[in-house]
Amino acid sequence: MKRFTKLFRGLFCSVLLSSLFISCAKKSDDRTLYLYNWTYYTPESLLRSFEKEFDCKVKLDSYSTCDEMYAKLRAGAKGYDIAVPSNDFVSIMIKQGMLREIDQSKFTNRSKINPVILEKADYDPDMKYAVPYALSATGIMVNKTKVSGDYERSYGIFADPQFKGHATMMDEMREVIGCALLYKGFDMNSTSESDLNAAYEVIANEWKPNIAKFDAEGFGKSFASGDFWLCQGYPEIVFGEVDESRWEDTIDFFIPPEGGPATLDSMVILKDAPHYELANEFINFIHRPENYAVFIDEFRYPCVANLEALQYTTKPSMYNAEQAYSCTLKQDLGDDLDKVHDVWQKIRFN
Repeated sequence: MKRFTKLFRGLFCSVLLSSLFISCAKKSDDRTLYLYNWTYYTPESLLRSFEKEFDCKVKLDSYSTCDEMYAKLRAGAKGYDIAVPSNDFVSIMIKQGMLREIDQSKFTNRSKINPVILEKADYDPDMKYAVPYALSATGIMVNKTKVSGDYERSYGIFADPQFKGHATMMDEMREVIGCALLYKGFDMNSTSESDLNAAYEVIANEWKPNIAKFDAEGFGKSFASGDFWLCQGYPEIVFGEVDESRWEDTIDFFIPPEGGPATLDSMVILKDAPHYELANEFINFIHRPENYAVFIDEFRYPCVANLEALQYTTKPSMYNAEQAYSCTLKQDLGDDLDKVHDVWQKIRFN
């Protein structure tokens, strides 16, 4: 995995410190579950409810990217029980023997998982190692308060001159190149040289002239302030920055008919998890429909992983489930990722 080498070096010292800390902590308290999850992705109320029901403590550590999570674990971090990687990293971690099998006898809420989602999870469709947590999709958002005319509801919108200087796409190569591949009618996970060249031509010659910047973090704030009128990215970042009372009047969110990139985050138990029984209880606890509804209400994702939770939700989602179903999961490309990286370097710096 050549692409992680630099990250390993940068994390080595912090891994040693965190490993020592967690190792000491786990020796002193066998009723503490160590959860390693994305930043702002775990409702605090659910953690407290789990602690009360199972007479334990939950310690939460967070990461901002799967690269960070993976590199830290591969570099030797110990003591974590559960992580929540995205689908391509789940596939990698299964192949590399980093995960422990789910205890199916404890997973009494197994039947609650949407079979349509499991069909997408072809790397582990029987949930032997990974239980779906949430499906998130990227799409396109137009600031309706800034646009007076019509616009194309496909990725061709990025070639529209009315958005020049006010458009952004994510600073993430799989996202942007994936959108261009879909726009040209190719497989989003293609690494064919001809397909990638066609994607490059579209992005470099048709889209990039209108794009103010590639931005994976601040585009939500820039959309809310009116600087960006057109964004490609995670809808929760934009919706989260715009007051809910203005959602309908301000945000036109759509996933183009060509489809779009999607990510399926899943709960996994790490191979050396010190609290295996508690970890299984936590996964099952999250998928009680009334508990999963708390997660959906807090983050406003479409409720697609656990359909029975819909009867307990109290708030509308940012976008509907049908839009998410049309999206394609980003697959682990292995060494072929270098081909995508080379194209991205040309796009970013030429």
